Parts: sequence; C-alpha cells; structure tokens
Amino acid sequence: MSTTVTEGSTRTNAKTMKVPLLDLKAQYAPLREAMRRAVDAVFESQYFIGGPAVAECEKLIAEYCGCAHAVGVSSGTDALIIALMAEEIGPGDEVITTPYTFFATAGCIARVGAKPVFVDILPDTFNIDPAQLEAKITKNTKAVMPVHLYGQCADMDEILEIAARRGLTVIEDAAQAIGSEYRGRRAGSMGRYGCFSFFPSKNLGAAGDGGMVVTQDAAAAEKLRMLRNHGMSPKYYHAILGGNFRFDTLQAAVVNVKFPHLDAWSAGRQANAARYRGLFDAAGLVQTGLVRLPCEAPQRRHIYNQFAIRAERRDELLEHLKQCDVGTEIYYPVPLHLQKCFAYCGGREGDYPVSEAAAKETLALPIYPELSDEQAEYAVDCIRRFYRI
Repeated sequence: MSTTVTEGSTRTNAKTMKVPLLDLKAQYAPLREAMRRAVDAVFESQYFIGGPAVAECEKLIAEYCGCAHAVGVSSGTDALIIALMAEEIGPGDEVITTPYTFFATAGCIARVGAKPVFVDILPDTFNIDPAQLEAKITKNTKAVMPVHLYGQCADMDEILEIAARRGLTVIEDAAQAIGSEYRGRRAGSMGRYGCFSFFPSKNLGAAGDGGMVVTQDAAAAEKLRMLRNHGMSPKYYHAILGGNFRFDTLQAAVVNVKFPHLDAWSAGRQANAARYRGLFDAAGLVQTGLVRLPCEAPQRRHIYNQFAIRAERRDELLEHLKQCDVGTEIYYPVPLHLQKCFAYCGGREGDYPVSEAAAKETLALPIYPELSDEQAEYAVDCIRRFYRI
C-alpha cells in the first residue's frame, strides 16, 4: 500500500510497511508447543519456587558463561542489588559506574545506600572510559560496575587491572550482553560477579522478569543463595539479612526452552547489523556523516542487543520514522547524572560530555533476528529519504 509521509518540508507518496522495534510474536511462534509443554510441566508439578527448572537454568547459564556458579534471581535489577549486598556495600561507600546506561545500574547502588560515582564513556563503544576511572577512586570507593552496553563488552583488562591494584570489587552489569565476549572471555565471567537480565527484550528473554548472577567463587555463590531467600540457611535460620529475590520457576522454564536458540538468535542480530552496514553505505548515509553506525571493537563478540546509530537531527528523524511505521527507541535520553533523583550527587550539564552527546544523538533501530531483508531495506530507505539523499 502507499501512504503520505513527511520528508523535511516535502510530502511524498512512498511504499510503506510496518517494522516493529521488536517482534516477540515472531520468536514465540516456532517455540509455542515446546513453551506450553514446559509451562504445563511446572503447573503439573506445582513446584513454583525453585526446583529442577531453576537448577537446570543455573547450570546452563554457568556453563555458557564459563563460570563455576550461577544463582537465579527475580530480575536483572535484583541481580545487581544482591551482588552489592553480597559485598556488604552500603551507606558511606561509593561505586563507580557510567552515567550512560539504564537507570537500574546506578539505581541499585543508591538502593543499598551507597553513592554512585560516574565516569564518562568512550564515544565509539558507549562503554565506560577506563582512562578516566582511576581519578574517581577515593578512600570510600568499594567497587566498579562497568556496563557492557548494547551487547558489547567494556574494556575489561584495563578495568580489572585498576580494580585489582586498588582493591576494588568488579561487578559486571551484563544485562544486555549474554554471550558477548572480550578477548575470548564471556561477559559476566571476568569480574567477581556478572549480572544478567532475562527481561523479554533481551537476546535471551523470559516471559516476564528474571535474572542471574554468575561467579567463580563458591563462597560468594553460597552467600548469594542465602541473600535471595531472606538470608536463610537452613530453613528458618537467618545468619544474614537478605530479601525475596528468588527466580520464578515458570520464568526459568521459559528460559530453558529458549536457551538452545540463543547463539542462533545472536548470529541473526549480527547478520542484520552487517546488512544494515551495507545498506547505509549503499544509501550514501555513512559517507555524509549524517549517520554514524555502531562500532565493533577489536577482539570482541558483539551480540547486538541494540543497534544504536548516531544521527543528525535525531529527534526529527525519530518523528519521521514513526510516520513511516518504523519502530525506534532512544536509549537513553537523559544521562543519569542529570536525573532529578541523583541531584544530590552534584552532577551538572557538561560534566560528562560524551554521555550527554550520546543521549542527544543515538537512536536504536530494529535488530531482532526475525527482521526481514525487506524490512531492513525499508527502514534505511526511510532514513535516506529523510535526509534527502
């Protein structure tokens, strides 16, 4: 069909199609029967908390990440909180992280009573800049929380070296990065803790909230298991104060069905990223500098949870793509140091210029593995028409 779309100040008739930002129905369709069998099995067992499905999921994720232990929890947010709790980080302590990330990263630091301290990002990978990290370390710094944003690992060698030298715990926020790699090591396996999210939009998503903490340390894993269940071990005996961070058995069952497809889905996202690069190049958008594509840093495996471009006149382009029925999202429009709830940290505009520029310029395009060639071509053509190339 055809419709009228706005191209700058010019209105043109153009062929249109619907391109959602994410199409979970397309992912679900071939898994429907297996998913229903798994969920029915949980209902038949009436084992809704813990049990074999959770244990199986923990085993799968630990092995996949190259870690000795995995502890299922109620969400990616709670994975970060419980890791901080395991290190007894709280009031008076500081944790260094990035201001360009989802709110939960710094929100969890604040939730345990510690202070988030921000370090700006690198302009190419959007990840924390290790060169600026050491200057932010004080006598109160207890941990560093690097974020593997959009599915690409941060520069972990530099971060780990600084943390080891200064006696800091490294907690990897790998919520968007399951299966991504840094110099042959999987995301989550390099710090003391790696924290994952099974939010439905992730490369490996549940049918609701769920998360996982991985670690190489047996004592840390045992403490995490206690903390997720009110600090209880054995039953009704509480040596430490924990909370209710248990991983729902139904969600574990869903993740177990999806898990064998994870690498194929990530490969599909990688293929779509490569397709976008060719399409943007052919459209002349890269050469003009109007659009800058995400980079793949050396010795990384990027799993493209998001495909975030930098675009001139980003907000106008966003509105244009809405009219074209192309799904997009801004990750993230306000850096954390400028969020009202973190005003007490003293952040001001201009403090972290690379993060602030990313917040004004980035736009995520559909990258899910079921995206068709035609949909990708249409999305890029809509962008080309916006810039009148």
